[in-house]
Amino acid sequence: MHWLFLLLGFAAMVVAFKTTSSGLMALCLIAALVLFVLWIAGLYSARMAGRSRDASMIIDPAELRRLREQAEARKAAAAAEASSGADQR
Repeated sequence: MHWLFLLLGFAAMVVAFKTTSSGLMALCLIAALVLFVLWIAGLYSARMAGRSRDASMIIDPAELRRLREQAEARKAAAAAEASSGADQR
């Protein structure tokens, strides 16, 4: 849809350059400016929508707590292994 704004903006520019009426030229130039801004806003919106995360990939609090507990257990096991290795020397 945002590409339509670009095409209409170019059409407004062509009309502005071809017309002999200064009022119509000013109106077409303003319309072209507005259409180009709308095109940029639509392009930005489309790119940001493509980067949004999938809602199914969001971790719920219970899963996050379980992952933290696993990380703490791994850290405690690594610390215990390091201290037992130092005791044997």
